[in-house]
Amino acid sequence: MRILFIHPNYHSGGAEIAGNWPPAWVAYLAGALKENGFDDVHFIDSMTHDIDDERLKEMIEELNPDIVGCTAITPSIYKAENVLKMAKEVAPNAVTILGGIHATFMYRQVLAEAPFVDAIVRGEGEEIMVEVAKAVAEGRWMETRSSIKGLAYVVDGLVIATPAAPTVKNLDAIKADWSILDWPKYNYIPLGVRVAIPNMARGCPFTCSFCSQWKFWRDYRIRSPKAVVDEIIELRDKHGVGFFILADEEPTINRKKFVAFCQELIDRDVGLLWGINTRVTDILRDEALLPFYRKAGLIHVSLGTEAAAQLKLDLFNKETTVAQNKKAVQLLRDAGIVVEAQFIVGLENETAETLEETYRMACDWKPDLANWSMYTPWPFSDLFKELGDKVEVFDYEKYNFVTPIMRPDAMDRAELLDRVMNNYRRFYMKKALFSYPFAGTGDRRKYLWGCLKAFLKAGFERKFYDLGKVDYWGPQSKKKVHFDFDLTRERANDEDVEWQVTHNRKNNTMHEAAVAMACGGGKEQMAEDDAPLMAAPLHGGRQQMDEQHACAGNGAQDACGCDADCGCESDKRAKSGPPRTTFTIGGAKPNPVKVSHENAGA
Repeated sequence: MRILFIHPNYHSGGAEIAGNWPPAWVAYLAGALKENGFDDVHFIDSMTHDIDDERLKEMIEELNPDIVGCTAITPSIYKAENVLKMAKEVAPNAVTILGGIHATFMYRQVLAEAPFVDAIVRGEGEEIMVEVAKAVAEGRWMETRSSIKGLAYVVDGLVIATPAAPTVKNLDAIKADWSILDWPKYNYIPLGVRVAIPNMARGCPFTCSFCSQWKFWRDYRIRSPKAVVDEIIELRDKHGVGFFILADEEPTINRKKFVAFCQELIDRDVGLLWGINTRVTDILRDEALLPFYRKAGLIHVSLGTEAAAQLKLDLFNKETTVAQNKKAVQLLRDAGIVVEAQFIVGLENETAETLEETYRMACDWKPDLANWSMYTPWPFSDLFKELGDKVEVFDYEKYNFVTPIMRPDAMDRAELLDRVMNNYRRFYMKKALFSYPFAGTGDRRKYLWGCLKAFLKAGFERKFYDLGKVDYWGPQSKKKVHFDFDLTRERANDEDVEWQVTHNRKNNTMHEAAVAMACGGGKEQMAEDDAPLMAAPLHGGRQQMDEQHACAGNGAQDACGCDADCGCESDKRAKSGPPRTTFTIGGAKPNPVKVSHENAGA
């Protein structure tokens, strides 16, 4: 049986300006499938190879697969739907499968607008995909799909959601098939080497309202540091990888495991430079460890910092946080680590003054790099629901951090974009003339000049921030800027979105002034005994995150938070799962049984 995975051809001028990023999701899925005897697995990365629709259809037809699988984050959902539509046209007997975070929570809307999708995989895909492949291979897909946990599909106009599959309980048991990727294509422009995006953990122990990572992964699990380094050495030796970025939203949150990971890199003389995203509070906590992290190869830290518009709401929070941010930047620079400050802009209360304030912050803190991202409310996050009518754009293709989704009260979207570009121009002009030439020697200097090269390349090619698509050429062109929102796209009904997700963690107590922080912007700290090192590691993820909420003994913990097979009422409910959710597309709705993503049999 032949299985074909396709990465949709979506571009936005965001993170891709630094190079082509390898889609790790397919390596983990292919590894799980091959481990279970499915060896005829193919992959088309239409994004990296920039494959147009006609050529993609030809490639699908030539391969004649039995299963076609595609993934999508929110901005790539329409491209992914179109991929599966084309697959049905040229391989009508193939089973079309869609996965990823957007389809997981928006499966009702997706199935309504994409009837050519045979099923949606909700949540982590490795174990679910193996079950799907077995059913298709044995010719029992239609008869037994209802028994496969973690699916959503349509029968006679009704959306059926089976109970959610359990989270993967042994991450280290999943061996990624990295050979499925065309490695010469995955180049990191700042260093001119191949790049990989492995991860240490899935999930997050906290439940911030603006975030979706904890919702998708449901519980927090972390791999064995040795297993992660084994994987990195394989990537280096077999595939020529010269730089990696940990895909975790915050790999430093479990300090014990992160320190053990760094020690493993040093002891085994891995010799690679690497980067992470993390929080200011973790840097302050680990001040004495920063030289050790640098010795392990850490060269780039991206810090989540607050939006000035949000900080304006709480002057006390602003005064303390700004001082902490400035100190964290200086500590990293003193340790020889390149530091990037992330600013979120474009909230409804954004003004010219708050945008200017982020620029002044960047000048005062002196990060090596700065990034201004447009605030993007994920349509399945709690905050999206709370924003209500303040969200006017439902064209998900533009939910990409570079397009203004929210319209500030004090300016239009074109002016917002122009002022953000003004921040970029001033910041990097000063850096190029007065900072980077005096950045010392060695890895740090080489890295910074490489980053400047990446910015300049994207700017000259008009790819940076999607400027070419919106026809922005500078302040003189802001009146001609066009974002081309698809106004036919409508907001999903609240009942068509999975909002509620149960979890193993304490309720979030984040201060209201922190709701618009960038990734890694939270302030909570995880107690080190929350995930003891003696616990067996849990899952092996894709390109989003992976970690384990570890417990002693057999290393397994159920959704109830007790030991495995504890027998409590929550454990019994989790194993049996509630009834399936059904409702009619385009017709009268029966009263649906609301089944949340995790409650459905986790």
